[in-house]
Amino acid sequence: MGSFSIWHWLIVLLIVALVFGTKKLRNIGSDLGGAVKGFKDGMRDAEGADADSHKELPRSGTIDVDAKEKSGSHDAR
Repeated sequence: MGSFSIWHWLIVLLIVALVFGTKKLRNIGSDLGGAVKGFKDGMRDAEGADADSHKELPRSGTIDVDAKEKSGSHDAR
C-alpha cells in the first residue's frame, strides 16, 4: 500500500487523458499537424526562391559591372 509503481501512474495518466482530454488532444494534434505542414510549405517556398536567385548569378563566379557617373549627382566634389 506504500508507493505506486510506474505502471500505476501510467494507467492513471491514460485514464485522465481519455476522460478529460480526448477532444482537446485531437484538436492539439490537428493544430500541430497544420503548423508542421505550413512550416514545410514555407521552407519549400524559401528554397525555391533561393534557387531562383542563384540562377541569376553568372556561373564563372565573377560579376562584370560598368560603373557610370550620373550627371549632376556629385557636382560638389
